[in-house]
Amino acid sequence: MALRRLLLIAAALAAAAAPAAAFYLPGLAPVNFCEAGREKPECKSGIELFVNRLDSVESVLPYEYTAFDFCQAEGKKRPSENLGQVLFGERIEPSPYRFTFNKKETCKSVCTKTYDTTKPEDKQKLDFLKKSMLLNYQHHWIVDNMPVTWCYDVEDGQRFCNPGFPIGCYITEDGRPKDACVINSEFHEKDTFYIFNHVDIKIYYHVVENEALGARLVAAKLEPKSYKHTHPDNPDCSGVPMDISNKASGEVKIAYTYSVTFHEEKTIRWASRWDYILESMPHTHIQWFSIMNSLVIVLFLSGMVAMIMLRTLHKDIARYNQMDSTEDAQEEFGWKLVHGDIFRPPRKGMLLSVFLGSGTQILIMTFVTLSFGGEKWKTNVLLTSFLCPGIVFADFFIMNLILWGEGSSAAIPFGTLVAILALWFCISVPLTFIGAYFGFKKNAIEHPVRTNQIPRQIPEQSFYTKPLPGIIMGGILPFGCIFIQLFFILNSIWSHQMYYMFGFLFLVFIILVITCSEATILLCYFHLCAEDYHWQWRSFLTSGFTAVYFLIYAIHYFFSKLQITGTASTILYFGYTMIMVLIFFLFTGTIGFFACFWFVTKIYSVVKVD
Repeated sequence: MALRRLLLIAAALAAAAAPAAAFYLPGLAPVNFCEAGREKPECKSGIELFVNRLDSVESVLPYEYTAFDFCQAEGKKRPSENLGQVLFGERIEPSPYRFTFNKKETCKSVCTKTYDTTKPEDKQKLDFLKKSMLLNYQHHWIVDNMPVTWCYDVEDGQRFCNPGFPIGCYITEDGRPKDACVINSEFHEKDTFYIFNHVDIKIYYHVVENEALGARLVAAKLEPKSYKHTHPDNPDCSGVPMDISNKASGEVKIAYTYSVTFHEEKTIRWASRWDYILESMPHTHIQWFSIMNSLVIVLFLSGMVAMIMLRTLHKDIARYNQMDSTEDAQEEFGWKLVHGDIFRPPRKGMLLSVFLGSGTQILIMTFVTLSFGGEKWKTNVLLTSFLCPGIVFADFFIMNLILWGEGSSAAIPFGTLVAILALWFCISVPLTFIGAYFGFKKNAIEHPVRTNQIPRQIPEQSFYTKPLPGIIMGGILPFGCIFIQLFFILNSIWSHQMYYMFGFLFLVFIILVITCSEATILLCYFHLCAEDYHWQWRSFLTSGFTAVYFLIYAIHYFFSKLQITGTASTILYFGYTMIMVLIFFLFTGTIGFFACFWFVTKIYSVVKVD
């Protein structure tokens, strides 16, 4: 769903800036509607409503619409999803709800479902429906490639438009209404479920400037309601709500109905029809606070780096270059002393090289293989192709097995799994080998100073210049730049909220890159001054430790913000979180390494070494 939202927003923005005869993305061009009897090739009267997966903030497991015993569309072709939609667990289905443009319908019957609780199959269906209401599972309907929203008032007089609405709600045994049960005072029976079996749908349209073309839909809103239809064959949508006691026995009938009305909207154009949904999310001021908070950190770090580069480092270089005599050279101290060891290959250089190759692929979507004087380049390329992607795929496969076992729509079908493996082995792996072939044909990087044959002994380090304290401190500032933005991203993933402020995200990305680079350069300089030349792994882990804070925040978010219940959902949350943490670790660690590599190369290239 996230991919579809992004494409729709992009198409809307493009249309807003273009004339009427603009170029539209395939499948996202506006559709014109007209009344029955006035249809033309470029104008149709029938409006289809599609249903998507149902999900819940209390469970990571989404389910297809057909997994529930709702009214089904008979004989209609299911639209095909792209790879991104399948991976996100979207399963778009045709629905039995079908409208005619500008034709009002009142309390129209869709179907009636009957459950005999003495029959195991019927009881299982009804229990699954009750469980879904208890966990607040939500419908997601689509009309003309836009979500059907449920708009309601929230605090401070604001109105929130949710691109989904609940199946129903539950009154606890002590009479406390859960979730949507607070909207109706008639929902008061203890230990009882109330199902929203009726929807009042309002479709808003904008008449095209050239009226011969008809109208375009600009909004679709609904209000869920509950009615206990006494005459399902001739419903009147009045009376008491449809209640299902938790201890109900015998026969239970649920009649599903809908009403639809059409309203002309002259102020909203097709290109800006998503605005009312996005504007109902009052987070812009928080986003600006996040940006200002990050900029302050960047300015602080930039000042520190500038002070080192322009003052301390400049004085060091000038003093080192003025040393002419052997006696002066013997009195050298600080980072120049380790010039003969600064480019010595690190321990476990193969593993670091593999991490950097994977991290560089994530960072700039291309391949760079870095070899620290090693000769096992074939092993290097194989590990780069399979180690990190293999860990991610193994985690992903285990999560998928759990989803299969739970019957969730988020489970990747076997055919799609084969397609993913084909992308990995037929595209990613060959490209890695091709990149490695051309990379190793090029001349090796020439370092500005020679490496001594005998490693220099590193003096005893103080507490603050030891590896672990520096690594722990190095991730704090980069995480401080992103933690507010991280909250909105996690909300988008786990609380099913729209994320659309990609401009803010791009700014935070730039700030994160700068902060990781500057923090790593600072700590790298301090360690070199302490005559510790083991900078390679340290620089990678210093900025990469930001991912550890990411993991800690994700754990805090799980316990403080989410209402996820169930062992399977908990395992899935942390399983997918570990994939994100690994990718983020490689990404930030690679930034820190290359920033420190540039810094070290730069300072040792301007100092005179005999």
